[in-house]
Amino acid sequence: MGRLIEDPRLTDRERVFRDRRDAGRRLAAALAEYQGRGLRLFAIPAGGVPVAAEIALAFRVPLDLIIVRKIQLPWTTEAGFGALDPEGRALMNEDLVARFGLSPEEIERQVHKTMTSLREREARLRGGRPYPELQGAPVMVVDDGLASGYTMRVALRFLKEKGAGEVVCAVPTGSRRTVQELLPRVDVLACLNVRGGWAFAVADAYELWYDLTEGEVQEIMAEVSRALAAGEGG
Repeated sequence: MGRLIEDPRLTDRERVFRDRRDAGRRLAAALAEYQGRGLRLFAIPAGGVPVAAEIALAFRVPLDLIIVRKIQLPWTTEAGFGALDPEGRALMNEDLVARFGLSPEEIERQVHKTMTSLREREARLRGGRPYPELQGAPVMVVDDGLASGYTMRVALRFLKEKGAGEVVCAVPTGSRRTVQELLPRVDVLACLNVRGGWAFAVADAYELWYDLTEGEVQEIMAEVSRALAAGEGG
């Protein structure tokens, strides 16, 4: 079982972060033990990038992206029934597949659609760069929240196969159920705002919330690279 880092003052509360950058600064403070340890830092775009940028600047480490995608239900873009990793391998939420009675044809069609989207995003945001071999380095994967947790799970699985050593999942907010499900799969899970209840939305943890564009992701990545090259941050 992994170690949980949370902030009990934020438990079950909403609107506890001003925005993703504020959340990232607070996560960096909670994870200060990883500064200077050769950390490899990955963000899940788009929402995880501004969160991870603050950790990269605080720890003075490069920021990389890991491209994973939710497999959307056929009738909505808001919910999914699994996720694909960077190699296109699927992890399915079998309970949802059964609950909605998805046929093999529907599943195949949605997986193909997601794979096309993943490859296009990979080309735009990583430029076809191969993922690094991690050789036992500590790895931190950052997103702006954990709802079902499937995109995080496939990201962590992929990076473990790339040779990650200690594995840290870092998110500002998360569903209590998903946090408990993910803990056995990581060494450390930092989730400052753990929330229970029947309904959970990542956006409810933030005063300011909007969907980032890929252009904004690229701007943030460039900002981090410039700051590290200039010796800023820390």
